[in-house]
Amino acid sequence: MSISRRNFFKLAGITTALLAMGGIGFINQPKIGRSPKGDKLAKILKSPHYVNGEFQNLESTSVLVNKDNYYNGIKEILFPTKGVTVPKENIPTQKTDLNALNPKENLLVWFGHSSFYLQIDGIKILVDPVFSDYASPLFFINKAFAGTNIYTANDMPDIDVLIISHDHWDHLDYATIMSLKHKIKHIVCPLGVSSHFYHWGFNPDIIHDEDWYREIKLSDNLKIHILPSRHFSGRFLDNNKTLWASFAIITPTKKIFYSGDGGYSPQFQEIGDYFQGFDLAIMENGQYNTSWAQIHMMPEEVAQATMDLQAKILFCGKFALSPHHWQDPFERIYTASQNKSYKLFTPLLGETVFLDQNNQKFNKWWTTIS
Repeated sequence: MSISRRNFFKLAGITTALLAMGGIGFINQPKIGRSPKGDKLAKILKSPHYVNGEFQNLESTSVLVNKDNYYNGIKEILFPTKGVTVPKENIPTQKTDLNALNPKENLLVWFGHSSFYLQIDGIKILVDPVFSDYASPLFFINKAFAGTNIYTANDMPDIDVLIISHDHWDHLDYATIMSLKHKIKHIVCPLGVSSHFYHWGFNPDIIHDEDWYREIKLSDNLKIHILPSRHFSGRFLDNNKTLWASFAIITPTKKIFYSGDGGYSPQFQEIGDYFQGFDLAIMENGQYNTSWAQIHMMPEEVAQATMDLQAKILFCGKFALSPHHWQDPFERIYTASQNKSYKLFTPLLGETVFLDQNNQKFNKWWTTIS
C-alpha cells in the first residue's frame, strides 16, 4: 500500500506530536523530581561552587574522556553479558533482622551497590537506599544482580538520619524513598538535592542541605560534614543543578567517611589531615572505566584514597555498573589492599559487620560463584 507525500508528512507530524506528549508525560512524573527554584535556587546562587548556572568540581573534570570506550561501555550496560558483567548465579547473601539488633552495638549492614545501614552510638543511619529492581527511570537499565534485592522498606527500623550523596538514580530512588517516608526523622543531603524531597511532600523541617565544607549538627552526639567529591549530578536533562558530596559522620566514639561517587582527587588527603583519620572509610568501587576515569575511581585509586584518609578499615560497596568482569572490583581491591595500614572488610550482602570487633572474618565470597 502506498502513501502520498502529503499523508506521509501528516503521519510524521502526528507521530512527532505523540512522542512529544509522551516525553512531556515522562518528565512530569514525580520520580523525575524537581530542579531547585525560588528561595532554594537563591541559596544555591550564593555558593562559590555554583558557576555559570551549574555546580563545578574543585578541579577540571571531564565526565567523558574516551568516547570510543564509552559507547562500547553503554552497549554492555544495556545488553550485559551473563557470566562476565553479570554473574550466572545468584549473589550469596545473609539477611540480618535490623529490628532485632542490639542498639548499643556499632555496626554496618550492606544492601548492595551504595546502599547501607549504619548503627553508631545508638544512632540509626541509612545511606543512599535503593530497594528497586532497577536503579533507573527505565525498566531495562541498571538491573540489580539476581538475588541481591533481599531488603525492602518494611525491613527498616525507624531511621534517625537518611543521607543522600547526590541525585543520580542509583543513589536517590523515588520508590524506595517514598516507601520509607514515614520512618525518616532527618534527611541530610548536598545543596539543592532537597528540592526533590520538597517536591515529594517531605516536611521541610526535617531536611538539611548544605554546601561543601559545611557542618550539620543534628545533636550533641552527631555531626555530619558535607565534603567535596569529584563527580556530577542530574536525573534527566538538567545536569549539575544540584550538588554531589562525600561525608564525614562524627559521633562521640566514631569517625566515618563515606565517599559517595567520585574520581580520585587531592581532597582525600586534605580531608584525612583535617579529621586526623577515620575509623572506617566506606568507598565506591565498581563503576570504573577509562571513559569516565575522572568521575569514578579505579580500585587501586580507592586503596590510595583510603590511605590518604588515614582510615583504619576500608569497606567497599558497589557491583559492576561498568563493562568489566563483575568480580573484577572485588579482586582488584583485595589485591590493592595487601600490606596496607588499613583492614579490608568484604562482607556478604546483608551480613552484619561489627565495627568494634577486630577478629571478625570475611571470606572471598565472589570467588565461590561464576
